[in-house]
Amino acid sequence: MESSSLVKFLENKAILVTGGAGFLAKIFAEKVLRSQPKVKKVYLLLRADDDKAASLRLQNEILGKDLFKVLKQKMGANFNSFISEKVTVVPGDITLEDMAIKDLKLKEELLSDIDVIVNLAANTNFDERYDVSLSLNTFGAKHVLDFAKKCNKLKVLIQVSTAYVSGETAGLVKEVPYDMGESLNGRPGLDIQLEDKLIKDKLEELHSEGASQDVIKLTMKDLAIERANHWGWPNVYVFTKALGEMLLMQEKEDIPLVFLRPTIVTSTFKEPVPGWVEGIRTIDSLAVAYGKGRLPCFLGDPNSVVDLIPADMVVNAILVAAMAHANDKGNLTIYHVGSSVKNPVNFNSLHEVTYQYFKNHPCINKDGTPVIVGHVKVLGSMASFKTYLSLHYLLPLKGLEIANMMLFQYFKGTCMDMRRKLNHLMRLIEIYRPYLFYKGIYDDTNTEKLRMTSRERGVETDMFYFDPKTVDWKDYFMNTHLPGVVKYVLK
Repeated sequence: MESSSLVKFLENKAILVTGGAGFLAKIFAEKVLRSQPKVKKVYLLLRADDDKAASLRLQNEILGKDLFKVLKQKMGANFNSFISEKVTVVPGDITLEDMAIKDLKLKEELLSDIDVIVNLAANTNFDERYDVSLSLNTFGAKHVLDFAKKCNKLKVLIQVSTAYVSGETAGLVKEVPYDMGESLNGRPGLDIQLEDKLIKDKLEELHSEGASQDVIKLTMKDLAIERANHWGWPNVYVFTKALGEMLLMQEKEDIPLVFLRPTIVTSTFKEPVPGWVEGIRTIDSLAVAYGKGRLPCFLGDPNSVVDLIPADMVVNAILVAAMAHANDKGNLTIYHVGSSVKNPVNFNSLHEVTYQYFKNHPCINKDGTPVIVGHVKVLGSMASFKTYLSLHYLLPLKGLEIANMMLFQYFKGTCMDMRRKLNHLMRLIEIYRPYLFYKGIYDDTNTEKLRMTSRERGVETDMFYFDPKTVDWKDYFMNTHLPGVVKYVLK
């Protein structure tokens, strides 16, 4: 480590964060600004047409959140001037060369000043168009790396990936890279450039046929599932993130590079606001559907481990890893940031605590009556799920709201086309199925070494904590996470 103090390390550093308006990016920026006000600059790359649009996004989508209320209280009347001095929004797009930064003066400033780059830009949609996902998650990562190579003072590049690049791998999943062209099913011939050509050829064919935008969109989504499955991945998100890792590993040259792979990211554990969360995150879709009385059954293995990690722990791990690998030229280190080895929790335990929470704090129906929750019926296979559908929910159509994961959102309106809805339901259930019956455990040997080294060298581990053993999952869900979901998501 360059320094034994992370607070000291952050002093006078310039940090570029891509995906600047995202969930983790906001928490990251806030933590840096609050823990080290003497940071030189935090640059937030945002998709925006110009400086004005980017500034509006900064105010509305970032600073306007409850997440920043502690920093606002700390700074008082100086908050706005502090932000003006320390935060710069960068209109850009990582899917393009030089991240589409048009302001030449600002680009030169970045190239001469940047010490740390954290790539948090990603498309996390499991059912995304192939062209969209490959462009952002794979080639976007390469564009960030290419920009990093031009930065004169760069100390480290942190690529935030996902632990689920391992696909449906069962057992202990090691913190190891995937070689270029390596498929999960052992099929030879995976070539990123050929995948890109396949997309372009298909789009050209569709345009020549005069296909509508709806047809093009669906075709690109179907192609995404087909290609991901062809190479052994369950969905296009984790497939294209894995391809992005392959590209970076192959082309990193002497750039100090870290792959940080979080598992399922949940609300903040402690800082700056316990339970802060934004949008319906993967695991929360089940809780929200259940609390609203829209989840009479659960498809999945109740004994499967759900690998959760609070968002503030992910951010702290990013910061500690950045300091640990500063100027570690040419080396690649991979960190799994999760809880399945050190502090596992299963679906059954989560269901019980969710039941207790909504029993004691029920949601309210539109007519003012409380939603009465009970224990859901567990369906342990796709066959039993299909049987349950046919027996209970052919009529009324509203019954389609049973779908778990994020499906309840789709079915909460009026159903006009039952066959279309059922087909879409089964499509998404199939996409999410691997995670409902998941048998993998994420080894965190490297991450544990990082924690131990930090403690031994006097890093402020009380401030930059990321040990999942400190989380009491029952207490966290009952008193922090679910209240946060109700407050910030259900409002």
